[in-house]
Amino acid sequence: MQIIVFSPKVSKVGKSERKRSKVILQHHNFTTFQLYNIPTKNLTTLTITKIDIYRFSIPMEPFTIATGTMDHAQNVFIRVHTDAGFYGAGECSAFPMIVGETQDTCLIMAREFAGLWIGKNALDIAGRLQDLHNFAAHNTTIKSAFDMALYDIAAKNAGLPLYKFLGGGKRIVESDITIGIASPAVMADKAVSFKQSGAKILKVKLGKDAAKDVERIKQIREAVGDKIKIRIDANQGWSFDDAVYALQAMGEYDIEFCEQPMRTWYDDRLPELMQLSPVKIMADESVYNHHDARKQINSGSCHYINIKLAKSGGIFEAKQIHDLAASKGIACMMGGMLESRIALSAKLHFVYASPNIKFYDMDTCMLGHLEDPCIGGVTYYGYKLNIADAPGIGADADEAFLARCEHTRIKGI
Repeated sequence: MQIIVFSPKVSKVGKSERKRSKVILQHHNFTTFQLYNIPTKNLTTLTITKIDIYRFSIPMEPFTIATGTMDHAQNVFIRVHTDAGFYGAGECSAFPMIVGETQDTCLIMAREFAGLWIGKNALDIAGRLQDLHNFAAHNTTIKSAFDMALYDIAAKNAGLPLYKFLGGGKRIVESDITIGIASPAVMADKAVSFKQSGAKILKVKLGKDAAKDVERIKQIREAVGDKIKIRIDANQGWSFDDAVYALQAMGEYDIEFCEQPMRTWYDDRLPELMQLSPVKIMADESVYNHHDARKQINSGSCHYINIKLAKSGGIFEAKQIHDLAASKGIACMMGGMLESRIALSAKLHFVYASPNIKFYDMDTCMLGHLEDPCIGGVTYYGYKLNIADAPGIGADADEAFLARCEHTRIKGI
């Protein structure tokens, strides 16, 4: 195995460039490109020849939740190359205060994982993912980038957009938009601004102080009226008693559901909270894989489940969570961390192929990213998402952006 490290071209992005990128995001105008040379027939074996790994940092406006503040997206981008002359793209977004991985740990594990795959068949998705699991437990964030790249390769090899490769079909997908934690007045003003821009669903971050959280919701509901949906996310910020108090007090404000009210070590008290709360409960950090989902559902601990690729380790495991939940009548949401439109594109394909995903928290690119490093991919029309029928995930990284990124290549000797 060879490890080749490339030095990035140092080029600081000026304020005017960042401002321009942000305006592009706000107007939801993205350029699409013909991205790939795709084989004309399905191949049964595609040998992995090399893997490129990039430190994919995206500057952004500070975003605060109960467990911390992020001022840039700590992402990693990879390309898994094959002997057929095309590659699969994968991206993940490290959120250390939630999943426990940092961008640096993701980069280190990416180099280890890449070495395991050189010379092996990219179309054996289950086998390749098992290689990663056999080598290291957990590390679901970086595993999700490798998983995504495999599905991109498989769908390209079939000459299909990923959602069709997965057996899905397009439908209307309208995302919520998230309000980070601030003072009640600031959050209410933000809610009004989002409503005026056409948002129909608000996701409100809470979990810092239960009494102030109730006031936040009171002011937001009064500001936006009763026609717009409000869902809340405490990000594990409440104790059991705080959760009971806050959710009972918020019952009068027509809250759609509450994500992850308490730390996961209080999961044994969720059935009791379910009985006391007038607001429905969605499991987020309590469910990483389908085994977690089974335990949450069988114990009566949640009404809904939030699926995130960074938690599940990618599409392969996310599908198992989805299918289990569907069999039990538990609707799911598609969520995320701070991914660019590359990973968002993969998530939209997964949604199209997953009829039990009923809720869409797919606003990550609208939360203050100051640069858009993606070509092709998802387009926003207001808060509705769509994607062209290009093979694979239909998205890739901008070469000019990649030129400024730390880059490592792993290949065979």
